[in-house]
Formats: sequence, structure tokens, C-alpha cells
Amino acid sequence: MSALCIGTYSVLPGQRMKIALPVAKLYTDGEVSLPVYIMRSKLDGPTIFISAAVHGDELNGIEIVHRIINMKRFKVLRGSIIFAPMVNVHGVIHQSRYLPDRRDLNRSFPGSPKGSLAARVANIFRTEIIEKCQYGIDLHTGAIHRTNLPQIRANVEDEATAELAKAFGAPLVLHSKEIDGSLRDCAASSNTKVLVYEGGEALRFDEASIRMGTRGVIRVLRHLNMISKGRRPRRDAPEPVIARGSQWVRGSASGIVKHKYHLGDYVKKGDQLATISSAYGEELAVIIAPRTGVIIGKQNIPLIQEGEAMYHIAYFDEDEEMIAQQMDKLSEDVASREIKDDL
Repeated sequence: MSALCIGTYSVLPGQRMKIALPVAKLYTDGEVSLPVYIMRSKLDGPTIFISAAVHGDELNGIEIVHRIINMKRFKVLRGSIIFAPMVNVHGVIHQSRYLPDRRDLNRSFPGSPKGSLAARVANIFRTEIIEKCQYGIDLHTGAIHRTNLPQIRANVEDEATAELAKAFGAPLVLHSKEIDGSLRDCAASSNTKVLVYEGGEALRFDEASIRMGTRGVIRVLRHLNMISKGRRPRRDAPEPVIARGSQWVRGSASGIVKHKYHLGDYVKKGDQLATISSAYGEELAVIIAPRTGVIIGKQNIPLIQEGEAMYHIAYFDEDEEMIAQQMDKLSEDVASREIKDDL
């Protein structure tokens, strides 16, 4: 095995190293650097990146990375792990989804060394991290005032990616083609297999989503034979349901929302999801489920402007009764199980 070179640093087999990749300076002339933590085995194996806060207000992934690197007896047996807990450092500083140039980093790949700030950050992450990995897990949450059900988004038509998604063990996998300009699209062009994990809300730590994300990353690392299988008998990952598509349901009026269904609920076409009322309590609109599926994303605040997204519904090819039963078990499963330090 040769040295893994990132920026001006060389990480040898068997080494652990914290590095800071320079990104751009602040107005004050202060340096802003992308923190990276590398753990390497002395034995050859795959290289995987675990990234968080590509959107600077999505914080659950930062905590997931913290919990993994601080696990007792966590050791890489084969290959290398590159942790990037804070990709959009500027966004984290400003508690914003975007960079200071108001661009979305996750629509700015592959980037350019001479482009906008977003393009430059994307270029650094592509050349220094993505192109040196065979696999990746990109950790996200819902946007501000919206919560996402814990889920994996991946192109399950790719066999290797589908195996990773199954190994992660999230209750739901949303089949999703790569979006132009996204990190996942950029990774696909270099044949790097990437999962996107979604769970929770922006600017909040959601314990259930953090637990499931931590457990999922550990399961993928075990699936790739990069870490130990653990000392305790291991519970197999649950078989996820595969959603073949999804649809946002938007407000048909502006007003006060009263929700009748919640995150993770199974709904049928024609069900009344919510009502929208005026300032005087008069009913202005009823929100109807356009098709059968599971609510995987939901607006949290009870105020809506006409046209705003309210519910994100995933739909399936599988048996409806089986899906409903599996979703009913989700809350109990997430709430009752913690990550055991069994490494």
C-alpha cells in the first residue's frame, strides 16, 4: 500500500491523521479549512468517505461522524476511511444551507478551481476526496422547518449500490437517479458508489435519526469487511422497502395548517392529509393524498403559503399491506435500540 495523499499531506498505511484542507479566506483574512480525519489500516482494502454538512445547516451527520470516530475499540482492519464532518464550513458558520455566494454546494459539482466559491469548494472535495474513494456515504437532513424520515437515497439499479443500501439497514430506500450537479452525480462519473442518508431536520440534533445513521454507517463498513464484526451476536439489518418514486404535495391555499397524518404514516390515495384554515378559522382547503404511499418528509410549522411543499410521499411496487406493517414497526425500532459499542 502506498501513501494516501490529500492536499499537502501524506497518510501512510496504519496511520490516523487530522488535516485541514484550505478552502477560502474570510473577509477578516482568516483561513477557512475543511476538516478531514483519515484512518488507515496496514492491510489493503477499499477507501470510503463519510461526509456531512454539505448543506451547512444539516447537523445530524456531524454528530454521526463524532460518535463513530470516538467509539471505543473502533479500528480499521482493511482499507481507509476518510471522514469529512463539515464539508460546507462557511454554511455551518452562518447556520445556512448555502455558501456565502448563495449557491447550493450540492448543485455545484464537479466544480472548478477558478469558478464561484461553491464551485471551488466542490472542486476541492472532488479532487482530494471523492476521486480517491471507491465508496461514500453522504449524510443529510431535511431542510429548515422540514423533517425527513430516516431513509437512504440511491440508484438501486446499480447492483453494487443496491447492496450497500441494503447493508445500511434503513427502513426505506428511495430509488433516485443522480441529480445534475450533485455530489452523488459527480461521484458516479468516477465510479464511486455513494449512498445519501436523510434523517431529521436542519439545525437540530434528532436522536433517532443519529442512532440509525450511526448504526447504518457501521453496517456498511462491516459489509465491506473494513471493521470487525463485533463481539456480541449481531442483529441482521432489516430488509428495507424500496420506493420507486416520490411526490411532493403542496399547499393549495395560504393559511393555518391542521395535520391529520404525520411522518412515517402510510396513506392511501384520497386520504385527507390536512386542512388549511383562514385567520378566522374558516376552512379554505383540504389537502388530499394524490396516491398511496408513505410520508417520508413533512413540513413542521403550522403555517403555509400557497404552493409550498407540505408532504413528501414515497410510493412502491410492493405489497401495500406489507409496507404498512413495516412502517408501523419503524418508530418502535428506532426508539428502542441504541448503538452498542461492540467493536
